[in-house]
Amino acid sequence: MNKDIFVKALKLRHRLHQFPELSGEELETRKRIKKFLQDNSNLEIVDKGLWFYAKYTPEVPTDRKIAFRADFDAIKVDEKLPLPYTSENKGVSHKCGHDGHSAALAAFALSVEEEGADCNIYFLFQHGEETGIGGGPASELLYEEDIQEVYAIHNWPGAPFGSIGLRNGTINCASKGMEIWVKGEPAHASEPENGKNPTMMLSRTILELKHIANLNRYKGLVLATIVQVDIGEPSFGVSAHKGRLLLTIRAELEDELERLQQEIQDYVRKEAEKGEFEIGFAFYDEFPETYNDPQCVEHLRRLSRENGWPVNEMEMPIRSSEDFGYYLKKRPGVLIWLGAGESWPPIHSEAFDYNDGLIEKTMEVFWGITKDFINRQQG
Repeated sequence: MNKDIFVKALKLRHRLHQFPELSGEELETRKRIKKFLQDNSNLEIVDKGLWFYAKYTPEVPTDRKIAFRADFDAIKVDEKLPLPYTSENKGVSHKCGHDGHSAALAAFALSVEEEGADCNIYFLFQHGEETGIGGGPASELLYEEDIQEVYAIHNWPGAPFGSIGLRNGTINCASKGMEIWVKGEPAHASEPENGKNPTMMLSRTILELKHIANLNRYKGLVLATIVQVDIGEPSFGVSAHKGRLLLTIRAELEDELERLQQEIQDYVRKEAEKGEFEIGFAFYDEFPETYNDPQCVEHLRRLSRENGWPVNEMEMPIRSSEDFGYYLKKRPGVLIWLGAGESWPPIHSEAFDYNDGLIEKTMEVFWGITKDFINRQQG
């Protein structure tokens, strides 16, 4: 690997880390990555608004097309956290390593231009992964450019450094935020019988979740997590008449997530009808299952053996979600969980920072995938 490329990418990573931005607000982040590529390469760059991609075109035209994706948004953190746990943008930090993902992909792009490759390569830099808003729009590029395969890497603290985390089928669960609101009738606190208080209805719903989300009733993993309960208001003279229950529901299999959601809604409707309550539902941060193509996974296993990369076979999917699932619905490919070190602090923790050693490792894996793709396409 060209060490000059690594040094440049490292500086980019630290710059992105210094000025993180939340999902959907990454305007300066996008500009910084674009400028880095413009200043250091002659790649074609196509701006798509909130996201963009760079394209390498070989000298000899070919129909072979492969894409690699990186995300670049950050998350909210405690504003009181001191440096280096936070950043110059108070209350926001790259605690998932997306700054490293983008820097590594940018380094790979420079390396491809320097060395050349016998295929068209798309380097896709995406916004809004943390909330799931970016993957859907950005993945349309796969259709627009008729790209054949797509890959991404996510850093994985807790796994041996450089290990290749692989799993056939679902590697990240589908999930969504679910809001249930209930409205009854107000009454004086001394005469609660004259009103309609949703407290008991919501309490029964909470207790029923244990049955609805019982793992014995499903083929794969399912989970319903309560994130907030809000009933009534801080007024001691009024019996509560409004309430909200916020959940995150997730499942290994997308159809079972829909079943889980439907059973919760059916129960709430039944309870509401009994007590004559008004109800409503809303959904947020929706992610599909991230489903690795089994054949592409087998190619990765073979590549790992050939290159001496340790493979971390994952028996269970990671419970958290990844909007790379939108890409894998459109084209075959793999999301790889790349080990950052067994003692490396976990993502989203205060002590987490991207392991810079993964930049070189990501480039090595992406190069291996690219060369293998070319060989397979050539027959």
